[in-house]
Amino acid sequence: MNDAKPTPDSTDDTAATTPAEDVTTDGSTLDDSTPEDSTLEDSTPGDSPAAGPYGVGPFSVREVALGGVWLLAFIVSFFPIYGPIGSGVTVWGAGIDWVLTIGVPTAAVFLLALRRLSPDGIRRVGSLGIDQFASVAFSVSAVVWLSILWNSFVSLAGSRVFVATWVVWVEFFLMLAGVVLTVFAPILPTLRDDFRGRAEVVAHNVARPTRAVVPRPVRPARPVADRPETRAQDAAAPVYGDAPAYGSAPVAQPVDAAWPQTTEPADPTAVLFQEPQDEPTPEPQAPATQAFWALSPVERDVVDELGMPLFTVGPTAWALVIEDRGDTFVVRHEDGRVGYLHDTSGVTRG
Repeated sequence: MNDAKPTPDSTDDTAATTPAEDVTTDGSTLDDSTPEDSTLEDSTPGDSPAAGPYGVGPFSVREVALGGVWLLAFIVSFFPIYGPIGSGVTVWGAGIDWVLTIGVPTAAVFLLALRRLSPDGIRRVGSLGIDQFASVAFSVSAVVWLSILWNSFVSLAGSRVFVATWVVWVEFFLMLAGVVLTVFAPILPTLRDDFRGRAEVVAHNVARPTRAVVPRPVRPARPVADRPETRAQDAAAPVYGDAPAYGSAPVAQPVDAAWPQTTEPADPTAVLFQEPQDEPTPEPQAPATQAFWALSPVERDVVDELGMPLFTVGPTAWALVIEDRGDTFVVRHEDGRVGYLHDTSGVTRG
């Protein structure tokens, strides 16, 4: 039996019908995937700023850790910071220390939770954002707990007694962890994802850069003629006779053209036909007030504007009346006090 051997022509036909595969130098084949496809397969949603950081529910990992730190600090705050357990003083009973030690961090954590649950709610505290307020809250709380520890060491050096309990140590380190999760979070590898890709918003007016200070504009000097003191001096300048005031412009003297010349003879009959001039009616003048002495037949009270008695006048001495108002006398005492005598009946004028 003759075995069929492939000829060169049949070999070429077989190669044409078989799909071509790229073979590398080490014998491995190359697939048709592109570098872009491999990059998309290797990337994760958390690496993209638009995807947001991973978290638990609506809260990020940083916010969950910060909430856990606050919860432990809140529970520990009910244990005494001075004295034995059961009879010592807690931070809630040590004056208003609870405001900065645990109160302000509590407000910061609740604002962080409210921001996630209600995005359109409170966005800032004054000019500080929610994260900035949390940084300030935990930093201040850590400093206050540190001051309690410092005072305890001072007491230990003086009286050999360390008054602070383990609660102060735990609270200090918990607040220090809160400082790490708020102040240093933007520079830490895992926690900084919570700050990437955030939308830009307009800063508060107080948080914006200050404006450049410009010098006050110079007011133009007032003319000399418009100054009040100049006008007062001009008005007070004396005028003697027909002489013009000092410093004023000379006034032209009127020409006596209407007066008859001395050379013209006067008409002797002009006085006979001259009409009489109506004399102006004198205006009635108010009677001049003149002080006088008055003697009251009995003792009477002289009162002030409110009706309170000031002094009394009587038949033993004359009283000086400086004004007569009809039914009331204005009386002046010897010491200078001035009052009103409303009962003027039977008063003798001196």
